[in-house]
Amino acid sequence: MCLAVPMKIVEIDGLDAVAELQGVRRRVRLDLVDDCKVGDYVLIHAGFVIEKLDEEQAKKSLETWEEFLSAQEK
Repeated sequence: MCLAVPMKIVEIDGLDAVAELQGVRRRVRLDLVDDCKVGDYVLIHAGFVIEKLDEEQAKKSLETWEEFLSAQEK
């Protein structure tokens, strides 16, 4: 099973970027998706941005992640 994690781009340097989710930052690559900008929400898989999300999509996805994680804590 593969998971793609929604994150927000906070830094870009060429094809390298830093994405953040709930204070956790990860270095990611932008090779697969064109025209990413700081502030964009993206899906990350295996260290690569695989898709851009609009803000509404990202928020829905993050809500689903939060529901899943809180259910795991019970």
